[in-house]
Amino acid sequence: MATFSELLQKVKREIKEISPQEAHQKVKSNSSVTLIDVREPEEWDGGVVPGALTIPRGLLELQIEDDVPSRDREIIVYCAGGVRSALAAKALHQLGYKNVASMTGGFNGWKNKALPIQQKKGLTAEQSARYARHIILPEVREEGQLKLLDAKVLMIGAGGLGCPSALYLAAAGVGTIGIVDYDSVDLSNLQRQILHSEQEVGKPKVDSATRRLKGINSDVQVNAITERLSRDNVMKLVADYDIVVNGCDNFPTRYLINDACVFAKKPLVDGSIFRFEGQVTVFHASAGGPCYRCLYPEPPPPDMAPSCAEGGVFGVLPGIIGVIQAVEAIKMILDVGETLVGRLLMYDALTEKFREMKIRRDPGCPVCGDKPTVKELIDYEWFCSQPARH
Repeated sequence: MATFSELLQKVKREIKEISPQEAHQKVKSNSSVTLIDVREPEEWDGGVVPGALTIPRGLLELQIEDDVPSRDREIIVYCAGGVRSALAAKALHQLGYKNVASMTGGFNGWKNKALPIQQKKGLTAEQSARYARHIILPEVREEGQLKLLDAKVLMIGAGGLGCPSALYLAAAGVGTIGIVDYDSVDLSNLQRQILHSEQEVGKPKVDSATRRLKGINSDVQVNAITERLSRDNVMKLVADYDIVVNGCDNFPTRYLINDACVFAKKPLVDGSIFRFEGQVTVFHASAGGPCYRCLYPEPPPPDMAPSCAEGGVFGVLPGIIGVIQAVEAIKMILDVGETLVGRLLMYDALTEKFREMKIRRDPGCPVCGDKPTVKELIDYEWFCSQPARH
């Protein structure tokens, strides 16, 4: 019967080993190389190799196919001293990974050669408990949850769409949520604007929303912006955030925020509701997708586009559309799944049916087209009051 030492020597003869210097050069010269740290989580507190995936040795076989689906990808595994990584390399070979090496000397050897390290940011014990159902998802894990905590999302409006969207973004752990709204809570809002309560009637919506969101998740920083969005402040506001979620219900603001997001190269998660129907999409011109003007080059005449106050809205409807907006924002933060860029998702509550329509970027679009003619913010109130041009 072989001893562990004999078994380890046999494994090392069957796998490829490289030095820390070789591993460093490979990573510097080839972005397709994947480094995997197979130490235990408490060992990561002392630092990790920059860019390394962190998968404890005991979970490697369970997680590797999600994190590295290609069996042909070059992989370098390391532990503290080179023992666990050798066994990990052998296990990956047995799973069909063809180009795997173990780093001799492990992380200690890397440090001893004065190669760069970085401190691994981790979740607190309370955060690990709060986001436990996220962390067990292969598409999220601790790294994804940390991305959410670092993310900044700007909500345009704390109304029917903004309320459910902000509610789920806060619950998911999006670290910074800015809310732009200059209105106060009205009794008629409570039929659908679920962040507000009877006790908040007459108070600024952003203050009501802030209290509710902080009550759900104290991890979240809520920036209450009690001012009217305009061409004077929109670029400054958008610049501070990663993603913009639009829940406003008037055309001047829709065109304003679209143009600002195009100029700032920020994705815009757009939703709208009317009576029993809603729609949602993602406009992201800098990623090659369309913008709002590609879909609606000109605003409709005012008499053809009544507001929710004039036409009514089914109270549950904004919850459905607003939550989908939150889903799209979270997917973009995590970089998972397929977003609604280039697709308009339409929902009819009366028939309980979803439909989808493709939206293509318009090369002639005045804002995001090949030869844009609108290169700065304009007077959107004037623009939306003009008769349609045919």
